[in-house]
Amino acid sequence: MEIRRITTAEAVLAAGHLFDVPPVPEATERFLADERHHLLVAYVDDVPAGMATGVEMTHPDKGTEMFLYELGVDEPFRGRGVGRALASALADLARERNCYGMWTITDEDNVAARATYRRAGGVPEEGQVALAWSFDQA
Repeated sequence: MEIRRITTAEAVLAAGHLFDVPPVPEATERFLADERHHLLVAYVDDVPAGMATGVEMTHPDKGTEMFLYELGVDEPFRGRGVGRALASALADLARERNCYGMWTITDEDNVAARATYRRAGGVPEEGQVALAWSFDQA
């Protein structure tokens, strides 16, 4: 397995099957243009097998941390350590970029994701609650 940091729209489109829906060209260009946005793709025999996106977030009194925004592994490659390797690679990138930590959110009933994050060194934060705002995209 090889993990590459993706910096071109062509590479994103070639790995488009790893996303929830096909990548949107304008959003892809905007994502790639921001040096605080990171996309890692795991390749097995040059086939895109999984991806992780991370976003650096900076706060005046805390510094910068990495948010593991999304992790996805193509069905034929699940259970082979691809997700753990991607989460670990993003954590390594966060350290290289002087982030003080990394975090993510997943559904309580997503057993596979929770196990993957734990194997990659993540520790559940007890007592946390996630809240969301949804805005109409007219």
